[in-house]
Formats: sequence, structure tokens, C-alpha cells
Amino acid sequence: MERNMDEILHSSYMTTPEGKKALHEYEHNKMTMIEAGTDIINYNSLTRLPVLRLFNYTAGEIVKAHPDRKYAVMVMDITQFKAVNEFLGRDEGDRLLLFIGDCLKEYVKERPFTVAGHIRADNFCFFTAYDSKDELARIAIDIRRRLKNMPFAYRVILSFGICASEATQPAISYMKDCATIALSEVKGKYYADYKFFTEEMRTSMLTEKLIESDMMVALEKDGVVPYIQPKVDMVSGRIVGGEALARWIHPDKGMICPADFIPVIEKTGLVIKVDRRIWSQVFSYQQSVLKEGRHPVPISINVSRMHCYDKALAEVLKSLVDRYGVSPHLVPLELTENAFSDQEQRMNERIGDLRNRGFIVSMDDFGSGYSSLNMLKTQELDEVKIDKEFLSDMNNPRSRTVIRHLLEMLRELEINTIVEGVETKEQQEFFVENGCRRAQGFLFYRPMPVAEFDELLKNQNRKRTER
Repeated sequence: MERNMDEILHSSYMTTPEGKKALHEYEHNKMTMIEAGTDIINYNSLTRLPVLRLFNYTAGEIVKAHPDRKYAVMVMDITQFKAVNEFLGRDEGDRLLLFIGDCLKEYVKERPFTVAGHIRADNFCFFTAYDSKDELARIAIDIRRRLKNMPFAYRVILSFGICASEATQPAISYMKDCATIALSEVKGKYYADYKFFTEEMRTSMLTEKLIESDMMVALEKDGVVPYIQPKVDMVSGRIVGGEALARWIHPDKGMICPADFIPVIEKTGLVIKVDRRIWSQVFSYQQSVLKEGRHPVPISINVSRMHCYDKALAEVLKSLVDRYGVSPHLVPLELTENAFSDQEQRMNERIGDLRNRGFIVSMDDFGSGYSSLNMLKTQELDEVKIDKEFLSDMNNPRSRTVIRHLLEMLRELEINTIVEGVETKEQQEFFVENGCRRAQGFLFYRPMPVAEFDELLKNQNRKRTER
């Protein structure tokens, strides 16, 4: 009776030249079984490559049969594949996927101990035995070259993340995860084709996971709180507003530097929960000031670029207005330039809706990107915050000329201005002389707890009353 091929994968026969050839033929034949109408759920209906489950299983069986070899997993992804379907149509998108699938099938035919998979949409994976990393790099470069030479009406960039393992019998799913991490480091970069997974990436991944886990606990236990940096009138010295900034106070580590956790929560999407927590606390504070019969100053809140994907953005902010009875103009919205540029049309609609509801919209970090001036033509803005990078070269006459004309242009457009990052008297004098009175910066105040900010306002109001 003929033995099942799956059963003999682990036999000593597989170490012989005949066995290796049989295995190679087996993998090739198994990959094309769909053509006979079998194992449909195990293969992608378009490219006829194994789906992730079969890919993992087949690669795992190869590793078990030949544990003495070195193996690698490559994950590949098309940058902005949605744009291909949008501009050229789904048929052209399918043609592109089929072309990549055919490239991978050729490698499966040519190389023993190799299997390719189609994970989802434009995401492919490739498992193979290798002798050197250069060999793997050549594969990535060759596939990208073939794609570049393909007659296509849209410039397509294919990026590769590679996990080359030297461990005995490595776990396929773990290798794929590592390759995916490497892919995230290089995806969409025009100057790089591929990236190998490194221990530094693994350490970074573990750190991010720890931050993500600790942040979830912090959100449950009120470990994320607003600090407020006052905004001042540089002529009178009075506090005319504030900006609420998220601060994380860890029970064991104390204050966590924003630069350490903000990029992580943006990457994981947790920034939306963090933002909403801060927003709620700002509205609550403004409500308390109003209930005490005091005169509140506007305290702006930050709206992350991730909110361009947040369909509930306007409703969440409206619900805070209704719940706390605070006028929208007392809580301006600060958005960075990339919040618009990531999904411009979508964010325009959301911001337009919010402005119609009475919210003031400010563009934060103006001048830090390359499209700031163009944004002024297309966006309805109430305020612009001039980025502190403009102040870093104030001794340069050319820089001063640029800033002077920028302030003049904003006045002509009837857009309010505020400068951030003011640290010296010279900077203060220059902006006041050129018509910009409002500022934030360490020359005046650093970010502080809400209670400390509130005390400053009370003292300011007392002095005003005494006069």
C-alpha cells in the first residue's frame, strides 16, 4: 500500500536526493491542487497560493523534516495598494496581485524547501531554506525589479521584511511576526527594498508591548492626567489660555516622558482613548470654573491624526459639550499638519462639522512639514501655532525675514497666531515687534498640574480685582 506523503515527511528517506526531490514535487503539486477543485479553503481564490494556515503548516513540516537547515520567512506588502484599486479599478489590482503570485510560484518551483503564501489582500509571505542573507536580499531585489518592469499605469512599491533564523526548528508563526515587524520599518520607503529583523527590533517590540499593557492599566486607574501649559500675552504678561497635554504618572516609574509613550499609543491606536480621557478632564475643569462664577480662559485639547479614522469624533466632542455645559469656544482643538495630510478629505469633513458646532480649530506645529503653506489655501483655520523650530535659527537674518513675512501673511488671511517654544527675551521682543503677542514657552511657564494652573488664574484674577 502506498504511503501518504504527509506521513513520510519525517522519514530517513527525506534526507536522500530522491526524497528531497519528492518533497519539492509534493509542495509544488499541493500548491496547485486548487486547479482540480480541491482544498479550496486552503488557497487564495485569486492567486491560488496557500492561505496563512496552510503556509504555516507546510513550512512547519519542512522544518521538522530538515531541522539541520537555516530557514527564513519574508513578508511583502504593496505600499498604498488601495490607491491602485481606487484609481485603476479592481481588475488592475487583481492583475498586480496575480503577477506577484506568479513571481513567487517561480521561486517555489526553482528552490527546494520553499513555500509561498497569500495572507490577505496585498500581503504575501515566502518561506525558504537559505545559506546566506545575501541570497535572501537578492530574492527581494529581483521580485521588486520584476514588478518595476511590469507594464502598469501606477508606480508600485513592494516592500519586504525578512526574518532569517539560525535557530534549530524555528516557529514559523513567530518568524512571520518578526518579518512583519521588519516590514513596518521599511514599508513605503523609496530608498530601501527590504529590512532584516534584528534583536534591536525585538527589544523595541517588547518595550512597545509593555507600554501598551501598562497604558491600559493607567487608563483604568486614572494614571493619565492633563498638565496645562499656559498661553500668555507677551505684552501684559497675562495668562490668556492654556494647552492640555497628556502626562502619564506610573505607580512605580513616576512620570513617563511623553516622547517614550506618545509614538507607541499612536501606533497602537490607544491615543484615541488617551485623548478622550484628557478631553473629558478638561471639560470637567472648565465646568468647575464656571460653577464657581469665575472667568475661564480657553484650554485647547490635542486631536491626534488617528482621529481622522474616528467616525465618532464630532459626536464625542458634542457629547462632552452637552454633558458639562461648556461652550465649544472654551475648548479649542489643536491638530498637527499631518492630521490633515493623512486623510485630507475625511478630516476636512470632520473639522468642518466641528467648526459648524462652534469649535475653534488651530493648526499646531505650523511650519514643521512641507505643505504648511498649501494647507492655508485649502483649510478653514481659526488659528496657527508657529512651530518652535522657526525659533531655533533666529540669529539668521534670512530666518527672521521668513518669519516676519509669515506673520504678515497670516494677518492678511485673518488667522490668529501664537508662537510656541519661546525661551529668550530676544525671541519675545522680535515677535511682539512683528505683531504676534501670544506665546507659549519655558520663558513664561512649563506644563503644570491642573491645580497649579488653576491657582495661577485665581491669583491673576485677585490682582485684577485689587486694581
